[in-house]
Amino acid sequence: MFNWYYLVIAALSGAAMALQGTFNAALGKILGVWQSTLIVHIIGTITVLIIFLIVGSGFNAFSKMASVPWYAYLGGILNVIIIFAVVITMPKIGVGNATTAIIVAQILTALLVDGLGLFGMKKYEFHYIDLLGVALLAVGARILLMD
Repeated sequence: MFNWYYLVIAALSGAAMALQGTFNAALGKILGVWQSTLIVHIIGTITVLIIFLIVGSGFNAFSKMASVPWYAYLGGILNVIIIFAVVITMPKIGVGNATTAIIVAQILTALLVDGLGLFGMKKYEFHYIDLLGVALLAVGARILLMD
């Protein structure tokens, strides 16, 4: 049974990503690329610490860090790469074009992860028609962004 609740949360995440990119690009124009990347991570860290203090949980998870597979820690590095790329691309090619490239690459990567069951994720059957869906998404997005 498909759970629409999670689809809505994922869609909200997508909207937040577009806004985050816009805000990060604006910050980067004024402060610089690496400075804005650092500020964004500091603010994110403070936000999570406040949530831990309010909710009263989370700190106990640090005792399990040794059992986490090494690749699971790469998310922090990827986050720096993502913010850096967004800060330098959105002002140059626009939020819509950058987001289109991000989404197409995200979906292609997600199909690979799902199809192979990489990094401990559940394996989902790959269908070649999925590539047509990605191509149509890319074409449709490009049509929307034509000047």
